[in-house]
Amino acid sequence: MKVFLSSRVNYTERMADTDLSRLIADCIAGDNAAVERLVRQHETGVFRLALSIVGDTAEAHEITQETFIAALRSLRSYEDRKSFKAWLYTIALNHARNHLRKRKVMDRLKTTVSAIFRIDSQKQKLPEEHIIQSEEETALWNAMNKLDERHRIVLVLRYFQELSVTEIAGILDLPEGTIHSRLHTARERLRIALDPAAGD
Repeated sequence: MKVFLSSRVNYTERMADTDLSRLIADCIAGDNAAVERLVRQHETGVFRLALSIVGDTAEAHEITQETFIAALRSLRSYEDRKSFKAWLYTIALNHARNHLRKRKVMDRLKTTVSAIFRIDSQKQKLPEEHIIQSEEETALWNAMNKLDERHRIVLVLRYFQELSVTEIAGILDLPEGTIHSRLHTARERLRIALDPAAGD
């Protein structure tokens, strides 16, 4: 069985740099409509990232709120040359890890890929979209659930949040080579988990 990790949903639309700069400037100026627009464009991605780390819906919502409060307060420090998405996710990741420290579970991140999937399935869909997920897809989620934190989180950031290796390296404060290595290892472990014969 081949492992196929593709982007199933675009969580946010990429804006032109000029549009982003204008939107940020409006937010800094106190334009409530601009603030709402900025939050709406990124809240799903931030929530999913938080959920993938803390494993609790209510806590993920709290982290999402904390992330945007912190980001809005720090918008003046954002530098245009950096990816806004990566900058925002760095804030979200820090808040999520703070929550984990408070819960004293830094030794093991609770897996929530399946929870993310359930959130997708709970959204309103057309009748023809209400189908039972394939055995292959279910097996993939189960395999991802068994990965350790460092390998699972790079998969979440790369394939679910659609970040580049460079952006992930910046968020996790690791060399790009380490990110490449972890992605390779994670994919290999998934491949073996989904096709045990491949490990023989």
